[in-house]
Amino acid sequence: MTILTGKINRSQSPSEPKPLILETQGLTRRFGKLTAVNNLSISVEQGEVFGLLGPNGAGKSTVLKMLTTLLPISAGKATLAGYDVTRQPNPVRRAIGYVPQALSADGSLTGYENLLIFAKLYGIPAKGRDRRIYEILEYMGLQDAAKRLVRNYSGGMIRKLEIGISVLHQPQILFLDEPTVGLDPIARTQVWQLVLQLCADYGTTIFLTTHFLEEADSLCNRVAIMQQGEVVTTGTPTDLKASLDNPNATLDDVFIHYTGDQLTSGVNYRDTARTRRTAQRLG
Repeated sequence: MTILTGKINRSQSPSEPKPLILETQGLTRRFGKLTAVNNLSISVEQGEVFGLLGPNGAGKSTVLKMLTTLLPISAGKATLAGYDVTRQPNPVRRAIGYVPQALSADGSLTGYENLLIFAKLYGIPAKGRDRRIYEILEYMGLQDAAKRLVRNYSGGMIRKLEIGISVLHQPQILFLDEPTVGLDPIARTQVWQLVLQLCADYGTTIFLTTHFLEEADSLCNRVAIMQQGEVVTTGTPTDLKASLDNPNATLDDVFIHYTGDQLTSGVNYRDTARTRRTAQRLG
């Protein structure tokens, strides 16, 4: 696979509706008296790239953790790949891949060794395990770095390895939490292209959170914008920009219009420290 480094312009032209792979109805998560996610109802079609946007504290990470079975649901329902997230967590886990924002690859191991460990955890049969690992290494453009320690990888290489780990078992839907935080512009664009390639080659559905609105505009078929635990609007980037009384509106303008906030505002010390730690590790 050749990964391009130019600007990505993804068509947002309408198409026939596809079957839903993810649907939530009244999804709610409470922490004591605090309601972090309130009555969330969204749907995601098979094969689309769906973006969840919002300022810090809006509830994006909580949504992601509920959908990936890392947090129990307080109220409502979520269905993923035909399985109930609460009642059928094991089939849900087999149907998903997940790349967290924080570093998840082990720097003391080689790229191959990282993939081997997860291939065993995913239960990939021993007979075809090596073949699958080298398929992933080639697909991610990491075949020449397979035997190098991951601590010597660039930030973009680490992200590609982490995405490779998450798709070893060929999940139906891939969750990406801030996938390009800390990456330089070239590495960021390479990750964007990789996401689109996964959709084109395998029909993988992508559910991502991001603070880069250019990223959402380039990648996503549709986005949902959250504010204070609730979705305030959903649509294609093109339609959301057209909803404003401004022919030159950007997705940044849409974000500010619906949340009354800038993505850089409200960032506390913990959020800043976490982002900088991640950026440093990927650096």
